[in-house]
Amino acid sequence: MSKLFYNGTLTVNPVGAMRVLSATEVQRLEDTSSTGLYKIFRRCALAVLNCDNTIDDPDLILQRYGNFDIRIIQEHKGLVLEVINPPICSVVNSKLILGVKENLFSVLRDVLYVATHISNSRRYTFKKDVDIQYDDSLTEVSHISNDTLLVFEILRNANMFVHRETYTKIVCWGGHAISGTEYDYAKKVGYQLGLRRLSIITGCGPGAMKAPMKGAIVAHCKQRFNGRFIGLTEPGIIAAESPNPVVKELVILPDIEKRLEAFVRLGHAIIIFPGGTGTCEEILYILSILLDPENDDIPFPIVMTGPAESADYFQQIDDFIQHTLGDKATSKYKIIIDSPVQVANYIEETINSVYQFRRKRQDAYYFNWMLKIHHDLQNTFYPSHKNMQSLDIDSEKPAYQQASILRKLMSGIVAGNIKEEGINEIREHGPYKIKSSSKQAEKIDKLLKAFIKQKRMKIQGDYKPCYQIINT
Repeated sequence: MSKLFYNGTLTVNPVGAMRVLSATEVQRLEDTSSTGLYKIFRRCALAVLNCDNTIDDPDLILQRYGNFDIRIIQEHKGLVLEVINPPICSVVNSKLILGVKENLFSVLRDVLYVATHISNSRRYTFKKDVDIQYDDSLTEVSHISNDTLLVFEILRNANMFVHRETYTKIVCWGGHAISGTEYDYAKKVGYQLGLRRLSIITGCGPGAMKAPMKGAIVAHCKQRFNGRFIGLTEPGIIAAESPNPVVKELVILPDIEKRLEAFVRLGHAIIIFPGGTGTCEEILYILSILLDPENDDIPFPIVMTGPAESADYFQQIDDFIQHTLGDKATSKYKIIIDSPVQVANYIEETINSVYQFRRKRQDAYYFNWMLKIHHDLQNTFYPSHKNMQSLDIDSEKPAYQQASILRKLMSGIVAGNIKEEGINEIREHGPYKIKSSSKQAEKIDKLLKAFIKQKRMKIQGDYKPCYQIINT
């Protein structure tokens, strides 16, 4: 087996804005208690340094790099990091690769900003058996909630907004566990997007998150276009989906709900490649927003696409959405099979309506303020057994609310598959018990079994379901 880590300590000088820390910030980063930031900083730093990772088992990653550590040194000239025994893939000639180094300091920036500047003012409260709640004592402006302002502030602090930006950013969603044919197809789509001078936003991991970026970067070089490659992640998922090497701008949001909101606020269109429950969660999230009557007139192009071998996959997704959410939901997206050029042409044509809509209403092109996102999609859903069992999957609520409930279901299964807190829940209490009527349970079970059969739940090894569907 090849060498896993660099045996030694690297001294790393800062890049970007994170050059000086206060004594309080250093203390919090070194604090190993439950209220300190050491654990989350170390975990996110290891994920960034493990840039060639193809393993989605966070326990195995921590075992492999158990001797990894990171320390903060305060010198009179400013901040210095000591990186001890980092993954070998992040090092060349005894120095960190520059892109990895930049992402490392992005981790430091976002972990500190959320902990110091955001959480102190909003007073997060956390209980396992209820949703995380946020103090809404600040006055809301129109439909803009404090959660949206939180996302905006994190993105602004990360320099995501370019004044009078004309870049059009395409969000690419899809699974980390995809076939070689699907990967190559996503790469071709990215290439066609790049030729049209479009920038890419993904979840920053491997698979369908990496492929379109790899394709686009070649096209950008051909067009002499300095495009953007933005990766959005969150602490619970970063260990299983380490940022891929193409990501130029990395942002770590505090939870999956803020990450999903950042996608739709930053992006101008969405392309969805094949994936598992995480991709299904993303689909249900955006449909919940677009099915809300308050968002009826807001253009947001969505394309589902893959190679010919993925046609059955998208038929399964389409059938599931039609049977659970109705025809209006299926009208919100277009399915294009085996044609990267057609996908790129469709996106190029439809994003013009997005630009004209925002210009007419004097909305910012760099941040979609006009979308109404309900608190049910913004409040963090903790995937405890009680919360998962309490999901009202058989409710007769409007389609946009039903999509939000199903989104939580998929989010919980993602947590049970690859997130540390979810894996610990399953290890301690066994599989999640998901209660539903025979009709609804059949649709959910059929879709999830298809994901398992197609090996979309895990990159490596046999998948053992973290859930049980119980007919009621």
